[in-house]
Amino acid sequence: MKNITRHTGKIKLIERLKNSKNGNPQFILGVFEYQGLGWTFRTPKDSMLGYKIKNYIDRDVDVTVTIGTHYNTCTLNSIEGVA
Repeated sequence: MKNITRHTGKIKLIERLKNSKNGNPQFILGVFEYQGLGWTFRTPKDSMLGYKIKNYIDRDVDVTVTIGTHYNTCTLNSIEGVA
């Protein structure tokens, strides 16, 4: 993964994608800051991040995500809750 950046804000679900061939969930999501600005990204295929992200979607919880490019697609690299 290249061009990794870190963003903090609230996670919003944009689209639920079909499951991977192995049955793991995939999403297109956005992380939005307080000004309403945000970045969109997708969860990687066959990754535990597809399950972990469900704890933060559409909740009033700030999270820090790292996003990078993988085959010219903006992809989630990691997620952490902000205390």
